Amino acid sequence: MYFKMTLEDKVRVPPHRLGEDLERVILNVLQEQLEGSIAKEIGIFIAVTNILNVGEGELIPGDGAVYYDVRFEAAVLRLALQEVIEGEVVETTSFGAFVSLGPIDAMLHVSQISDEYINYDEKNGRLICQDSKRAITVGDGIRARIVALSLNEREPRESKIGLTMRQSGLGTTAWLEEELEQEKEKGAA
Repeated sequence: MYFKMTLEDKVRVPPHRLGEDLERVILNVLQEQLEGSIAKEIGIFIAVTNILNVGEGELIPGDGAVYYDVRFEAAVLRLALQEVIEGEVVETTSFGAFVSLGPIDAMLHVSQISDEYINYDEKNGRLICQDSKRAITVGDGIRARIVALSLNEREPRESKIGLTMRQSGLGTTAWLEEELEQEKEKGAA
């Protein structure tokens, strides 16, 4: 889930940027340092959006930079086990699909797509359910549940997020719309 958070940090303003607009420099420094990074207690930083307060600067002997205590706002993504999320399929392979959750990708293994046997159509880049002929392709929107979560703060690209669609109310947008239409037809009959 996405959150707008107010955070505090000490920000180092390098000496070559001391003549510039202080708030703009601090915003740039925070964006460079934080956006795309992971802090387990906070989440995945999407964007630093606003500087709220800049305290007095401190000098450290031997370092020409100035250190400021800063309060700022940031948008973060916090993921939790068993959370239902929505994303977009960005790649399909013989072993599953990679799903973009915004700042990070998750893995939907073929064993977690359906109770049916899944075939991989390499030519068209599709994962196809053998009996129902439902397919997953790049660009499909999906709703899935997080079943494995291992975030790596030092190397965010090595984080691992596992998804499942093998439960009621989960699947591609097309599958869910199809099921909704079937329910409406049953109700009308």
